[in-house]
Formats: sequence, structure tokens, C-alpha cells
Amino acid sequence: MMRGEARSFAAARKERAADIDRWLTDLFRTAISQRNGKSGLLDSELRARPEHAAERGAAGPHHGVSGVALVAVGSLGRGELAPGSDLDLVLLHNGRDDVAQIADRIWYPIWDSGMGLDHSVRTVDEATKVAREDLKAVLGLIQARHVSGDPELTRAAREAVLVEWRADSRRRLAELREAADKRADGSGELAFLLEPDLKDARGGIRDVQAMQAVAAAWVASAPGPRVREAYELLLDIRHGLHLVTARGTDRLVLQEQDAVAGTLGLLDAEALMRRLAEAGRTIAHSFDATWRTVDRLLSGPAPRGRRPLADGVVEHGGEVVLARGVSPRNDPVLVLRAAAAAAEAGLPLAPATVSMLAAQSPPLPVPWPDEARDALVGLLGAGRAAVPVWEELDQAGVLVRLIPDWERVRHRPQRNPIHTYTVDRHLIETAAGAAAFTREVSRPDLLLIGALLHDIGKGWPGDHSTTGEIVVRDIASRMGLPPADVDVLALMVRHHLLLPETATRRDLDDPVTISRVAEAVGSREVLELLAALAVADGLATGPAAWNSWKASLVSDLVRRVRSALSGTPPAPAPSLSQEQASLARHGGGAVRVHGGAVTVVAPDRPGLLWRAAGVLAAHRMVVRSASAASAGSTAVIEFAVVPEYGTPPDPATLEADLRLVLAGRLDIEQRLARRTRSLRPPRVPVAPPRVTLVDDASNTATVVEVRAHDRPGLLWKIGRAFGDCGLDVRAARVETLGAEAVDVFYVVDRAGRPILEEQQRVQVREQVLAALR
Repeated sequence: MMRGEARSFAAARKERAADIDRWLTDLFRTAISQRNGKSGLLDSELRARPEHAAERGAAGPHHGVSGVALVAVGSLGRGELAPGSDLDLVLLHNGRDDVAQIADRIWYPIWDSGMGLDHSVRTVDEATKVAREDLKAVLGLIQARHVSGDPELTRAAREAVLVEWRADSRRRLAELREAADKRADGSGELAFLLEPDLKDARGGIRDVQAMQAVAAAWVASAPGPRVREAYELLLDIRHGLHLVTARGTDRLVLQEQDAVAGTLGLLDAEALMRRLAEAGRTIAHSFDATWRTVDRLLSGPAPRGRRPLADGVVEHGGEVVLARGVSPRNDPVLVLRAAAAAAEAGLPLAPATVSMLAAQSPPLPVPWPDEARDALVGLLGAGRAAVPVWEELDQAGVLVRLIPDWERVRHRPQRNPIHTYTVDRHLIETAAGAAAFTREVSRPDLLLIGALLHDIGKGWPGDHSTTGEIVVRDIASRMGLPPADVDVLALMVRHHLLLPETATRRDLDDPVTISRVAEAVGSREVLELLAALAVADGLATGPAAWNSWKASLVSDLVRRVRSALSGTPPAPAPSLSQEQASLARHGGGAVRVHGGAVTVVAPDRPGLLWRAAGVLAAHRMVVRSASAASAGSTAVIEFAVVPEYGTPPDPATLEADLRLVLAGRLDIEQRLARRTRSLRPPRVPVAPPRVTLVDDASNTATVVEVRAHDRPGLLWKIGRAFGDCGLDVRAARVETLGAEAVDVFYVVDRAGRPILEEQQRVQVREQVLAALR
């Protein structure tokens, strides 16, 4: 985290702690001397303010006293005393009978000075007993610091408390975590609050202190340098807040933010809150990683073995790591592939893996290869599980290398109570929410990318919708999207507020309103993308931004505009290219495997498509796209495939199995059944599949559109369901966009006719859905 030229109060805190130490040492020595009848100090000097202690030359602990010690805990114990901080002190003793009088002679001058004081008088055994049951007490004593008196008492108390803290770590750390969760529930997340509590909010000062306590239990490492830097920034902001308000407050309210920014040498409140958001997210991220370590160590040995998740990526010990021997140095897509695999499996990326990917991954070529774009869509399509993985990439500095314009929105605050998150977090939250609507649109990949980038213009001056359209064109081109898709994304960003603003501010009964919206969106495809984006954007903004009233208005507007656009012709059925037509004219049968392209030419017959797809699935090949069409009695099927992971199968073996299944001499169903039993169910919940019979798309066949989460053997399962219904696939267009399959099938019955009877149509839909569950 870059601190820039921001002023630090670290030296001031250190000097203030030293002044307080000298004053307390003076008070302690005087209290002992008075008790022994040797006081030569005036009462006025005894009650002097701490800032004058240095002038009196008080120095060092008083080592000539046995059986009593003054110990600092809390912020003084850590040397982090802000101007408005209270003093937390413990007077330890060995049972001597004059300790009450000594305590009074220390506490009263502190009260008279006007400083707040939290105090206790205890023996070592008493301190240990209290720490055993009181979380606040044990956290203070873990970091207790000797001020004056008998250092052996301080050492004995700290060691006794630490021994019990470590011995009872399972119970005590669970108590610590419960307290942290309770704080977060009550105070929210520091990085996203308009008026955060610097100590108690999630990602605040107390979370770092909790991590230090975990480290003291020898369960996880102490906070690293980035967290310590973030922590120092929070202490500086708190210090500045105390100076501005002249009181010991921890809540950074709006009216104080500009003044606090000034004390730190920052330009304004926005600069301050952006720094604060970055610090809070750094701490919260490390806090989560610490508790994952705690859970792993306290829950016993992790399951052994490695489960493949993607090419070069495996699950090991409940985390996602790189496979043995895999290096990111020559594989620029590996970082996105690993992130997508982690999100889709609902697992965290191992910290060492993230560090390796960040340090060794080469830049992605521009334009991006298709695999990189698919991996990004797969990551976003995982929904809520994508958010922590995205945060991992952000913390490691990967995102700004993948999408340089991300830097302009990174940690950017939205100083508006309607917004829950900073701009960058809002964008990934919107994309995660949009994953629930991928079944509602024909282009789930564009929905997810558009959701991720819809507010990217907020990093630039001017209207963010206008500037965002320009920025997203550049980003989408760098991602390798074709010009037509770039245009759709630009329209989405330019008009992402069109539907909610029109629905709530215009007369929907006015034909001009509907015609203007229809003219702006241009097509039903863009309309459905904007409708899904409007819901995801509203829900990710905050409770005040989306409600049932607004949802009903937007839905009504979409229905009216869709009706106005109803003249848009449906996409035509797949047809043979010139090369495919040439293959079909030769008749007979042929199988060709060339890299990631598989071509099957065979006499057209029921089940040809799904049986060929079953062979590919059995060989662990993922169908990214497929097109099936026929000329006369010959069918031509083109598959674009990639291996699930590892190296692709031997082309000769794959060709041989395809020929066997086409000849009816290979039971592919038995092979796939064995493989299905070995697959683990997905950990991340996905939207249910959707099967639609489109009535106006063809006069000669029934068009069945299937949208589902992609998984091994999906095309085989769909095709087999059609076969069980007595249907033949005349043509098909299959496409996998990230982790989402968008498949269109032109089917006919045994007599070669479309499905007209309602009962049969219902049966087809239910049969396909059952196959996908």
C-alpha cells in the first residue's frame, strides 16, 4: 500500500508514550517513597501533568522495589497512545499489605490530570485467573509492558498468561473470533462505511490486534509488512481525529474528514477515505487468511491427495494450488484459470500460489486469447464465490495488470449514503449478482463482463456513463472481443441506467417513452442484457437503490419495449459452410481430429450428435462450441474442444473411439456412468438450468434452447434426453461462454415434424431438465 507524502504521527505517539512512562515512573517512585516515609516531593509536583515529566528528568524503571510493579496494557502497553487515549494500567503485587495505599497515590494524580484511566490491582495469580475468563484482560496482558517496579512480577504475569493462552488456544481463539464477528456485525466493514469506526469495524484496529493475539498463540504468523503499514495508517488517522476533535473518539464522521485529511497532509476527504478503504481491505483480507490458517491447524490433518480442477490447477488441503511442476512463467492465462477454478470450486487460492502467480505470470498478450476471456467469464459466473477470489487477485496487484483501467476505480469511495461499497467492490458485487441472471440472457458472457465494467467511467471526469462507454471499448478490444460484441458492451455501459431512470421518471403509458427506449437499445438481446444488469446493479448498490416498487416498474417497461421490438427476426438455423458441404457431398463416414477441432461426417441418424459428444466427454475433452447441420442424408458435426486439464488425448485413440461409437460397437454410456460417479458435486451453488421451446424460430423444427452450468458430459446428457423422447436433432448450435452453456437444438419427431402437441412439449422440457439435475 503506497503511503505517498502523507504525514505520519508515529514519532509523536512514541514520544508521548515515553513522556507518560516517565510521569508514571515518577508517580510510582513517589508513591513508594511516601509509603516508606521518605517523600521529599511536594503534593503539587506529585500531581504534575505528564508532559512535564521529561523536564523533571525522571528516567527508567525503579529497580530497587520488590513485590510491586506498574504495568501498562492497552494502547500505552503497545506504545500507540493517541492524544485522546485513556491509560490502561495494572498494579501487580506479591500480596504486600500496603498495595492499596500505593495504588491510591498513583491513581489519584492521574484522575486529577483529567486523563481517563482503566486500572486494576492484582497478584500474578489473580491476573492469570481473570485472564482465563476475560477476553479483554488476556488480550491486554499478552502485550503488557513493564513501566516501573519489580520486573520479575511483570515477566511472571505475562509468561503465565501466555502459557494458558497457548494451552487453551482452541477455546480462546474461538472466543476471539466470536468477539470479532460481533464487532463486525455491529460496526460494519471499515472500507465501505461513510463514517467508519476506526477500531471496531471489520478491517479496523482491533482486527490487527486480534491477529497479533493469534500469533501469540503460535497458531499463525504475525501480521506482515503490508498489514503493519495499513495499521500504522489507521493509527495516524485516529491520531489526527483526536487532534481535530480534541477528544478520544474513534468514529470518523463526515464533517471531520476534510480536517483530518489536512492533519495527515492529504488533499481532501476523498483522498483520505480512499487510503482508509485500501488499509481496511488489506487488514480484512489478512484477517480472513489468518482464520483460515487457524481453522486448518485446529481442525486436524487436511485430506490427503490432490484433485484436478483445471489444466495445471489442483485442490490440495482445502486450497487451490498449482499442480506439481507447473510454472506460470510461460503461461499468461494460468492466473485467470486458477482464479476461475478456485471460484467454481468454492475454495480459496493458497497464499503462496497467489504470490507465485503475481510474481511470475507474464503479461497477457493483447488481444487476449479466447481461453483468458473464457476464464474471466467463468470466474465471474461463479457468483458470490467470485468475490473473495477477486479480492485475492486485487490484494496481490494482479487486477491492475490484467485491466489497467481498474486502478482508477480501485478503492474509490462513493460519498453517497445510497452506495454500500467503493466503486471497485461495487463492480465485482454487481458481476457476482448478475451471475444469477445468466439463464435469462442469450449472451451470459457479455452480461458478466458488462456488469463488471458498467461503472468503469467513475474513474474519469465527466458523466461516468459517457466516459465509461469510451473506456469499455478499449478494454473490450484488449480482451479480444469481436467488434459486434464491443458495440454491445459499449451500449450496455452507456445505457446501464436507462431502464431504472426511465421506469421511475417517465410516463410508461406514453408511446414516445417506449419508442425512445426501443430506439436506444436497438434489439431484444441488448434489452434483456440491460434488464438483468439493472437488477444486479440495484441490488449491489444498496437497500435504498432497489425495491419491489422499482423492480415492478422496470419489469413493466421491459415488457412494453420487448413488444415494440418483437419484429426482430430470430437467428437462423445453422447451415453448412462451403467446406462442410464439400465433406457432405462425399457421403460415407469420416472422422478428423486436428488440434482442438473435431469433425464428424456420417450418415444422418438419430443420436449421432450426443453419441459423438459422449466420446469426447469420456476422453476428458470439454466442448467449447459445436455446430451440427445436414445436407440430404449426410450430417456434419464440428466440435471445438479443449482438454479439461493436462495434455489432450492421443488423436488416433480419439478417432478410433469415435469410429467405434458411430459403428455401434462402443458402449459409451457405461464409460460415462463410471466417470460421473467419480465426480464431486459442485460446492458453489449455481442457478438452475433453463429449457425453453421457442415457437417463432422455425417452421420445420421445434427449437429447444438450453441454458445451464457447463459440466462434463452436458451435451451427451441433453442429446440422450432428446433420444428418450423419440426426437432427432436436425441442427444444433452449441456454445460455452465461460462456465455457461447456451445451446440451441432444432429437433423433430420420428416422422420429421415439429412438436406440436402440448403434452409432448411439456414432456421434452421435463425430460431435459431431469437429465441436467
